[in-house]
Amino acid sequence: MTIHAEGLVAIVIFYVLILFVGIWAAWKNKNSGVGEGGDRSESIMVGGRDIGLFVGGFTMTATWVGGGYINGTAEYVYLPDYGLAWAQAPFGYALSLVVGGLFFAKPMRSRGYVTMLDPFQQLYGQRMGGLLFIPALMGEIFWSAAILSALGATLSVIVDININMSVVISAMIAIFYTLVGGLYSVAYTDVVQLFCIFLGLWISVPFALSNPAVSDISVTAKKKIYQSPWLGKIDPEDKWLWADNFCLLMLGGIPWQVYFQRVLSASSATYAQVLSFLAAFGCLVMAVPSVLIGAIGASTDWNQTTYGSLPPKDKEESDMILPIVLQHLCPPYISFFGLGAVSAAVMSSADSSILSASSMFARNIYQLAFRQSASDREIVWVMRLTIFVFGALATAMALLTGSVYGLWYLSSDLVYVIIFPQLLSVLFVKGTNTYGSVAGYIFGLLLRIGGGEPYLKLPPFIYYPGWVIQERVHHLTGDVEYFVQQRFPFKSVSMVASFLANVAFSYLTKYLFESGMLSHKYDFLDAVVSKHSKEIMDKATLVSNHDNIILSEMAPVRQTLGTSLAGTFINTEVLSDDGASSPETFHNEN
Repeated sequence: MTIHAEGLVAIVIFYVLILFVGIWAAWKNKNSGVGEGGDRSESIMVGGRDIGLFVGGFTMTATWVGGGYINGTAEYVYLPDYGLAWAQAPFGYALSLVVGGLFFAKPMRSRGYVTMLDPFQQLYGQRMGGLLFIPALMGEIFWSAAILSALGATLSVIVDININMSVVISAMIAIFYTLVGGLYSVAYTDVVQLFCIFLGLWISVPFALSNPAVSDISVTAKKKIYQSPWLGKIDPEDKWLWADNFCLLMLGGIPWQVYFQRVLSASSATYAQVLSFLAAFGCLVMAVPSVLIGAIGASTDWNQTTYGSLPPKDKEESDMILPIVLQHLCPPYISFFGLGAVSAAVMSSADSSILSASSMFARNIYQLAFRQSASDREIVWVMRLTIFVFGALATAMALLTGSVYGLWYLSSDLVYVIIFPQLLSVLFVKGTNTYGSVAGYIFGLLLRIGGGEPYLKLPPFIYYPGWVIQERVHHLTGDVEYFVQQRFPFKSVSMVASFLANVAFSYLTKYLFESGMLSHKYDFLDAVVSKHSKEIMDKATLVSNHDNIILSEMAPVRQTLGTSLAGTFINTEVLSDDGASSPETFHNEN
């Protein structure tokens, strides 16, 4: 095994830089948000809710711009059967941030929530919150694992050292500064992460473009030279599949704790919206060098390079096209600078998902479901323990599971078809209840799983209209693999069905119980028939004409929730003094 000294030095420099920034951010903000009765646990989850415009803009952009984003965009532009037309992540996630900023950021931030699951537990109860935690946790863990897996692939191109060891060291660094500094460390390292990606890639692109082995990318965009044009095309029979995937990115990119973690840490609801719009622009800007590198890869005569005669696509290495272009088409020092920066950025982008998963577990599962009387110190230690456990779990999956990308694809689909319609219902639909939420969960799960998942070799048991059998040829072994491709937009249909099931079953159970057609004793979830049933359905919903909603109005949603639990949802800093929205006014009106 050869070790490239320059590459190793570059990696060490960038890793030390990010570790230093993470520890400095933790030290600088160690008392932020803790004074004046604030909780240390909440400070770890959402900072002191004082993230400003500069750091906030960077950390919000880093919600999606990380290792998977830049590597995946370059890969799809490079792949002959896809091209730029199928590289949907830049526009999909940019629009996701715009839609999130327009409709979701303000109500979530203005109500003082701490995690994305708070409104679900508040309206639907602890058990439903626990069920919704499952797909949310899967998404975060598998995303972290996919990032670390991509990191291993990138490092294998730079230095021929033990990949398992390098991934473990990278994960330990990210876990360490997240343990120490929480959201502040995540936010400040995000600034360095984006600078690393931007500088590392843009310094490398001109050298790669001027390499003698690379043809004019403006010509290869529309004309076949070494492979199909990199602009790509959408065949008529694939238009619904394309639309389905685009909606998955645009709408399915909203209900993630990594996004709301940034929204809820903003200094105000308006700031949260502005940060979302800034991040949408940042997503597009950061995708440009990745698109160019993918185009360069598609325009290269690899026989003239040190890579070898076979192009990456024939060696099953399309997913590594970005580090391969930097390694083989740029001068050594430029190459190692770019690859070192990208590797450090990839490592840094695993931290927010690990923090998101531990935040939801510590608050919504441990504190609100099991230990409502837990002290702040206890919650902090639970968070630290779960940061370590979830980080170790993601690392193990990255090293031991060959299908980590397939697991992430499936879990991100479940976030789209299950959590997004639930979020719509809890924020914007008056009168939904736990029965509807359970029905929506089951409908979405069955319809999505029923469509199968080729990446996991999971066969479908629901064959939607337009399904076809496709074949995948492995170039290295010559093996032919057959799988079912669903061309029907079944993911979006599953999402809509989940939403409609939630609304329909909520109103159906409400009618059945309140009309007496079903005995009150069968209301085993206490979702309709309870002491405050009428208030829950007609008054204390998350729909209001007021900009600021007093969260104590929501306390009766579950009769079993005590004042200690209700109090955990209240952030006194965001409560309005306006008499029209005060609890006294609300009760007097009744």
